[in-house]
Amino acid sequence: MSSTLFRTKKVEQSILDTEEPEHALKKSLSALDLTVFGVGVIIGTGIFVLTGTVAKNNAGPAVALAFVVAGVVCALAALCYAEFASTVPVAGSAYTFSYASLGELPAWIIGWDLVLEFALGTAVVAVGWSGYIASLLDNAGWHLPAALGVRDGADGFGFDILAAALVLVLTGILVLGTKLSARVTSVVVAIKVTVVLTVIVAGAFFIKGDNYDPFVPKAQEVPAGDSLDSPLIQLMFGWAPSNFGVMGIFTAASVVFFAFIGFDVVATAAEETKNPQRDMPRGILGSLLICTTLYVAVSIVVTGMQHYTDLSITAPLADAFKATGHPWFAGFISFGAAVGLTTVCMILLLGQTRVFFAMSRDGLLPRFFSQVHPRFKTPHRPTILLGVIIAIVAGFTPLSELAELVNIGTLFAFVVVAIGVIILRKARPDLPRAFRTPWVPFIPILSVAASLWLMLNLPTETWLRFAGWMVLGFVVYFLYGRSHSRLGRQQEAAAGQATRPPGGGTEQ
Repeated sequence: MSSTLFRTKKVEQSILDTEEPEHALKKSLSALDLTVFGVGVIIGTGIFVLTGTVAKNNAGPAVALAFVVAGVVCALAALCYAEFASTVPVAGSAYTFSYASLGELPAWIIGWDLVLEFALGTAVVAVGWSGYIASLLDNAGWHLPAALGVRDGADGFGFDILAAALVLVLTGILVLGTKLSARVTSVVVAIKVTVVLTVIVAGAFFIKGDNYDPFVPKAQEVPAGDSLDSPLIQLMFGWAPSNFGVMGIFTAASVVFFAFIGFDVVATAAEETKNPQRDMPRGILGSLLICTTLYVAVSIVVTGMQHYTDLSITAPLADAFKATGHPWFAGFISFGAAVGLTTVCMILLLGQTRVFFAMSRDGLLPRFFSQVHPRFKTPHRPTILLGVIIAIVAGFTPLSELAELVNIGTLFAFVVVAIGVIILRKARPDLPRAFRTPWVPFIPILSVAASLWLMLNLPTETWLRFAGWMVLGFVVYFLYGRSHSRLGRQQEAAAGQATRPPGGGTEQ
């Protein structure tokens, strides 16, 4: 049985499957498109909120170093993703990579994990976008009925109409084509980056050197907790992180890391890239470098504009401008955040549909969903199905407590991809690799260790919810996926032919 659970799908077969006309995605993306996708999904509300919040609570002005540390952790994973995406340019990202290196059951586990990560991430971002738009409408004197507003903190029955509408509109755009999605994303990312650069340049004029003193505040110990809200590492070892000081920088890094979530979505578009061997590494690493630079610049500006002890929790960057006598920047920042979240939502939805499509094409999910649209060459069936489901979830569900499931799902994918790089290097050293992760196995091992460390800092309750989703995934695999696996059926057919007697199986 174990041999069937860990059967691997050859890279050559994965690539061959992408050439079947009814299951083939259109190749239309360039390195620039991929970089725009990466920047579009990484830069969200985190750049406007986390920078000041973490500076006030965890690291002071040294939050800039925390962003560098988090960027390095992501870069370790990005190097592994870049090798896989250029070697196995097939839709599905970590799922496809795992199928080629670890086997079918691990691939199913990571695919099931990614479905949760991207679906929940899309819904969470849609709800966040709805909140910004509702705020802007309120400022203009237009008020939505309470029953049609954001459900977090709301009383009684209601439906977040703005969040659901956003998901449905983006679903339609994705059905019409990935290139159209890239064009829409390019326009929105240009607006978003312009807002961020304007904030950086304008804020630089209000920096006061005294606000950087001390750059690394004196360390403060945090009492260990014993509830399910406490990080798993506290319950396991009684260890509690410290705020401020040198260790506070690493505590802050575990928080601001989540502002980087999303760059791995770029890898899901490998099959739709014109020259994946060249462009995937450029898109993944280029977007990560741009976003890290912007994050560091914003954190330096916000802690220079206002002393870290005076920063607000809810809207630190906007309030910092208010404190300097420029309140109109608050609306400008809210506009940039609202515009930016549309691309985050769309690219997460794109990533999820590609993973679902790849699992369907392999037979682990119904093959009905692996048929592409005859005209647009997009996986329209899973896109419509998932878009409608996510719209309903975003409309009805308060998602604030579930958002951390997105984080643990991402880190789990990082671990699997890093391990996969090591295994595939040993199992298939003959494969042509346009991009090679340097210093294997040191870099992948370092990536695994860094990701596990951040996972241990997540609340215990998040781990329990994640375990519940994984258990459901095992049930679905053993009830459906294992028996419908195309790879399994091909191997059974090959074994049957090998044991059949010569002469067509008849005996005289």
